[in-house]
Amino acid sequence: MLRLLFVLFSDGELIQCSVSKKGLRHADSITVERRVASGDVVCASVAPEQQILAVGTRKGTVELYDLADSASLIRSVALHDWGYSVEDTGPVNCIAWTPDDSAFAVGWKSRGLTVWSVSGCRLMSTIRQIGLGSVSSPVVKPNQDFKYEPMMGGTSMMHWDEHGYRLYAIEEGSSERIIAFSFGKCCLNRGVSGTTYVRQVIYGEDRLLIVQSEDTDELKILHLNLPVMYQAHLATLFWSPFFFKMLLLIDSGMYQVSYILQNWPVLHVAASRDGMYLAVAGLNGLILYDIRLKRWRVFGDVSQEQQIQCRGLLWLGKIVVVCNYVDSSDTFVIREVTGFTSSRLPVTFTCTLRRHQKRIYELLFYPRYHLDQSSLLCRKPLLSKPVVMDVYQDYLLVTYHPFDVHIYHVKLTGELSPSSTPALQLSTVRELSIMTAKSHPAAMRFIPDQLPRDYTLKSDISSSSDLLAREPSRCLMLRMNGDLSLLDLDDGRERDLTDSVELFWVTCGQSEEKNNLIEEVSWLDYGHRGMQVWYPSPGADPFKQEDFLQLDPELEFDREVYPLVYFRMLVL
Repeated sequence: MLRLLFVLFSDGELIQCSVSKKGLRHADSITVERRVASGDVVCASVAPEQQILAVGTRKGTVELYDLADSASLIRSVALHDWGYSVEDTGPVNCIAWTPDDSAFAVGWKSRGLTVWSVSGCRLMSTIRQIGLGSVSSPVVKPNQDFKYEPMMGGTSMMHWDEHGYRLYAIEEGSSERIIAFSFGKCCLNRGVSGTTYVRQVIYGEDRLLIVQSEDTDELKILHLNLPVMYQAHLATLFWSPFFFKMLLLIDSGMYQVSYILQNWPVLHVAASRDGMYLAVAGLNGLILYDIRLKRWRVFGDVSQEQQIQCRGLLWLGKIVVVCNYVDSSDTFVIREVTGFTSSRLPVTFTCTLRRHQKRIYELLFYPRYHLDQSSLLCRKPLLSKPVVMDVYQDYLLVTYHPFDVHIYHVKLTGELSPSSTPALQLSTVRELSIMTAKSHPAAMRFIPDQLPRDYTLKSDISSSSDLLAREPSRCLMLRMNGDLSLLDLDDGRERDLTDSVELFWVTCGQSEEKNNLIEEVSWLDYGHRGMQVWYPSPGADPFKQEDFLQLDPELEFDREVYPLVYFRMLVL
């Protein structure tokens, strides 16, 4: 927790104060630390996860300050490079960070609204581009009708929805109308959901956009719309005071069910390693999509679907791993409890019994060919809410707050098919508890050791001992503040690599092609410097690199080009 208080005065002065654990009720617990910005501040907004302060000025610029480094200036963003000055847009009127603090929206007093990434890439803008490189952009004439440009009169207020899919804005002087801007998200290697390899998925509230790289270096785009109508059993749960337990009553009839209408919006999407299957989860439940057959696979029992509150998705070969949240708090109402008043008149009370709430997280392992409790391969209780998860071959990484790393080995016995009864076991192979004052991890990816060229990756997890499937000894870690480091899983040592990173892609060990050039690269990262390439430096052990060399940016930073995925040697 930052425990900071920012005070903005009418003359444009912004003061940073620290607050003790006593809170704001005691004046002596507030200490003035420093003055921030240049004195022409009109608004400010804090991204607590990134520890960045965004300051809007009368000059129409937004300045970003690093709160973890004595509020030092990181960078400034403005529309000056696109041919607009403060005379065109007016001063900054409002700033709104996305719920995950990955981007921020800026609204100006006189005209326009723009969304920026933390690195300063312009992701979206309502103002027509007339500045540099505007040959293909519409030309704005002095007497042109601007009714097709949103927020032409300026932006009064802005607010992101809970999940960051929509930005609601009110135009200056038009408080009776609210404009909603829709956005999509990408399956990035952050948090507790897995990344994609062959295909990149961009998803919105109720639909998916699948992008695939072809052999001809062209992109193939597939639109996948939800809702999905399917038939399922309808089950009813009720509390029996007589038996003191929950009873399940199943109606034998079949009902038409819409997954997205009941579980809106889409929250998690993960693609299998071969790109042939998608796992999609909303507020509840889970559905799978077979891209080759163009079919959905769902739970046949709605009551089982409603018991899943997905907090993350991973693919382990042909097995989908669900990080499930279980709300153990139950409220039971018992009616017709009879009592007597002081005049001995009978009266009926309604009693409510509430159990203590306990948050439980677990991992559920389902085969992709059947979603049902009868096919559940394994249920693994977790210590607490995981913040980062990753998988590589037979190994699963789970990280908890503040910085506890657990690595499990997955062993599958039996054939993974509907005609057999496979069993899955998890064994703990490594536990690390690291004490650090740094920002907590936002993403962690296994760095596989260098394998012989004649080794072929398996499409399924191994069912027997495999000498070549070595346990990864390191992982690449991106912290919330943008620091990228390499963590040694043997001794817990952390080697700082670079800072100001937004995205990274681990490329080694991710391709089945023996002579793929990308296999010579360990990983790539992206930030305000552009896209940087890291190569391994072999050491004495042929399976383990001793060092990693960083080269000049492969892709220079562009104010309007934001990379989403790396397809072999093609950047989307």
